[in-house]
Amino acid sequence: MAQTISKSSKDFVVQALAAVPTISVGEALSLIDCPDHVFVDLRDGDEQAKTGVITGAVASSRGMIEFHIDPKCPAHKPEFNQAKTYVFYCASGGRSAMAAVVALEMGLSPVVNLAGGVSAWKKAGGSLEPV
Repeated sequence: MAQTISKSSKDFVVQALAAVPTISVGEALSLIDCPDHVFVDLRDGDEQAKTGVITGAVASSRGMIEFHIDPKCPAHKPEFNQAKTYVFYCASGGRSAMAAVVALEMGLSPVVNLAGGVSAWKKAGGSLEPV
């Protein structure tokens, strides 16, 4: 018997985008050298390896973000122990918004989502570096 899916992936993305503050690519470009901000790439490793990440970004993934944030977890990344603003991004902004919701629920704050993700970043002339 076929499953009846009552909530689509798009529904989750729309909910997350409504719940998380967003910044534009223009705003994000001006923060690239700002010591008070940490960019976090939520794409999968193969995507990061293929295109690179925003200069200085912490490479994570939507599937690992909870473990990277949790200081009691062996997979914890110390970059998440800073009093800074975290700029989450993915390819287009959906996965990073959903990850940002989880990060905020865990207590990481402030967290913002990059509108349009790395696609908008590249289109605006933002640079990427190899992982």
